[in-house]
Amino acid sequence: MSTKRLTMVESLNLALFEEMRRDPNVLVLGEDVGVNGGVFRVTKDLIKEFGADRSVDTPLAEEAIIGASFGLAVYGKRPVCEIQFDGFIFEGFDQIESHMRRIRMRSRGSFTCPMVLRAPCGGGIRALEHHNESAEMLYCHIPGVVVVMPSGPRNARALLKASIRSNDPVIFFEPKAIYRSIREDIPVDHDEVAPLGKAHIARPGSQFTVITYGPMLKVTMDALKKRIEEKNWDPEVIDLLTLSPLDNETILESVKKTGRVVIVHEAPRTGGIAAEIIARINEFAFFNLQAPIERVTGWDTPYPFFARELTYIPDAPRIMNAIENVLKY
Repeated sequence: MSTKRLTMVESLNLALFEEMRRDPNVLVLGEDVGVNGGVFRVTKDLIKEFGADRSVDTPLAEEAIIGASFGLAVYGKRPVCEIQFDGFIFEGFDQIESHMRRIRMRSRGSFTCPMVLRAPCGGGIRALEHHNESAEMLYCHIPGVVVVMPSGPRNARALLKASIRSNDPVIFFEPKAIYRSIREDIPVDHDEVAPLGKAHIARPGSQFTVITYGPMLKVTMDALKKRIEEKNWDPEVIDLLTLSPLDNETILESVKKTGRVVIVHEAPRTGGIAAEIIARINEFAFFNLQAPIERVTGWDTPYPFFARELTYIPDAPRIMNAIENVLKY
């Protein structure tokens, strides 16, 4: 198997090239995605191979970008639209709520919406206001939309390919803190497509379960590494990958095995994905718990400016404290 060691930006770019070559109905559109190759260069050089009709530079108008993508999808194309930062998706929220997620039901299955809305998300790069957001749970509250967040280069490529091939609209969040900070071997001669709606067990274990996703997987794994060696811990780590729909089966099987759970995410605490997972565990695996569930999250505040950014994002001491609490209960 031939592999290349790529960053997430490079693996996403590879996925777009592969899918646009495979299916002429796939196109990309957004601000600066063509000539400039995107603000983070995810769409670099697509315009050279596919031309301006399939790598489309748009005006600075998020509602128009998302609305045009919806129209293209209903028409039979498979658009991949880029919103430069997830804090600017709100300008096009009406298109998501009123049209993208409703067309299959509205038309009784006569129309589908095979489109992907890509956006960089999260903090950790000292960006400006509206350029650091972790609002993914807002979109998980919208039935009819699939919400995805990869945690590394390899699953980013596989998940983006699956999202482009999906007949349902997908909001694809890309954690910009790990755009270039992780490299992984990508099987470039293999059409690797990950199933949507399926979590990944990043580390099998039996002592306790840590559930996380996106950029927090690396933070969690780095935090655990030293303790695994020092204290002989045996954690099971679940990487959600798809945030809506959640993979109940993988979560509940792990909880029933370990009985102790810590959930880590960058998004705000109240109404976050941790809260939803806790509710489901209480419904279906309450009597398997040996300790109250701990959650380590962002705070219920607007995302702070860069000088205070790192006080917002969960870190190793907070994660370790939560794990110690569930182990000593």
